[in-house]
Amino acid sequence: MYVLDGNWAVGLTAPLIVTQLDPMQPIQPYVQVSVGYAGEEAEHWERLRNRDLVPPGEPIAKEFIDAVEMGVQAGSMTREQAEAYLAELSDSRGDVFLNFLTADLHPRIERDYGTAPSGHGLFGYSYGGLFGLYAWLTGGTFFESIGAGSPGIVSADSQVFAHLRAMGDSRPATKLHVTFNDREILGDVPVYQNLTKNAATFLHRLTSHSGSVTSAVLHETHVTGLQASFLSYLRTCRAR
Repeated sequence: MYVLDGNWAVGLTAPLIVTQLDPMQPIQPYVQVSVGYAGEEAEHWERLRNRDLVPPGEPIAKEFIDAVEMGVQAGSMTREQAEAYLAELSDSRGDVFLNFLTADLHPRIERDYGTAPSGHGLFGYSYGGLFGLYAWLTGGTFFESIGAGSPGIVSADSQVFAHLRAMGDSRPATKLHVTFNDREILGDVPVYQNLTKNAATFLHRLTSHSGSVTSAVLHETHVTGLQASFLSYLRTCRAR
């Protein structure tokens, strides 16, 4: 099970390994690989994820730029940090990162830990969720299931819509579970409102064509929704 944003997500997702022993709804056994940044890069994980998790050519929505500017005005980041944060989006390499996961990282995990030859899962949240959609649309059959929590489809011109159009009527066999949060769409933060509306649009274009796609609306904010989204994915796609 590959979980993205390891520097942030590991503390919220790793404890849910206990679900494998839940007598009421046991989850299939899995080895969790939390993928993040180490060494000096760990300090800059928030901006480096923009480069690695976002599909190439993804437009930068005005609402996202405004949200970063709000961070500067609130003092949560400096002007220099904000510029570096946005700069990574101008050269996003989600395709390279997907190839790293499947062609470089997985063979090492398989060799070192003797993992099963199939049944692999991927979970991402926010931009990690956007990456999950991109992997589902372009990644072939490597993953058996993908969880995309509050996928960061901030722009209505997102590359995921272009890939969906190019796919035509065909759909991947990989299971896809998408979640978003009611407090995102009902709140007053434009970037989260856009994210949720675009995720719903993506689902509307999918659900009539694919029985392998499931979804859930959670009662969380964008920040608190990560753990709930991961649990929803486990229950939906990896129940035993």
